[in-house]
Amino acid sequence: MLDNKLGINFSTDLALVEERISKKKAVMLFDEHIIHNKKCGKFSTLQIIHKYLFEDIYDFTGKVRTVNIAKGTFRFAPIIYIEEALKNIDQMPQSNFDEIIEKYVEMNVAHPFREGNGRSTRIWLDHILKNEIGKVIDWSKVDKEDYLLAMERSPIKDIEIKYLLKNALTDEINSRDVYMKGIDHSYYYEGYITFKAEEL
Repeated sequence: MLDNKLGINFSTDLALVEERISKKKAVMLFDEHIIHNKKCGKFSTLQIIHKYLFEDIYDFTGKVRTVNIAKGTFRFAPIIYIEEALKNIDQMPQSNFDEIIEKYVEMNVAHPFREGNGRSTRIWLDHILKNEIGKVIDWSKVDKEDYLLAMERSPIKDIEIKYLLKNALTDEINSRDVYMKGIDHSYYYEGYITFKAEEL
C-alpha cells in the first residue's frame, strides 16, 4: 500500500481512484499539448509526464525511486545504477523505429518511478515515435500476453517486442482515441477496471 495524498488505506480503492484521476490528467496532457514542445526521448520529459499524471495522488511524482522493485521474477534496475542508466538512455539514438524501441526497452528496465511507469512510459514512447517517424502505436492491436512475455525477454532479445509494436503502428498521430488506448492498455495489464472516456 503506497502512501498517498488522498488518505486512502486500501489498495483496491487507491487503484480505482488513481486510474480515474490519472486518466483525466492524461486527457488534459493531450488536449493542452503539455509536452508538445518538450524534447522527445529525454528522461526530463518522462518526468514531466509522470508528475502531471500523478501529482494529485503521490508526493514522489517525477522523482527517481529510492527503493528496488520487481514484477514477478523480473527485477528492474537496482537503485545504485539507476541514475547512470538514465543518463545513458538520454544519449541513446532514436532516429528510426528499431532505435526507439531499444530506448523504450532500456527505460522499462530502468523503471525510474515508484509507481505509474507503464502509463507514463507509453506516452513518452508515442511522443518519440510521433516526432521522429510520424507514427504512434495503436495499443489495442497489441496482444496482452504476447506483450508481457516479449517485454520480459526484451533486455536479452528485443526482436519479439519490435515485431509486436511494428505491426501496431499507425499514422493517426493526432487521434485522442488512439492515444487513450495506450492508457487503457496499461490498466488492462495491471488488472484495473477501465472507464470509458464519458465516465471520467
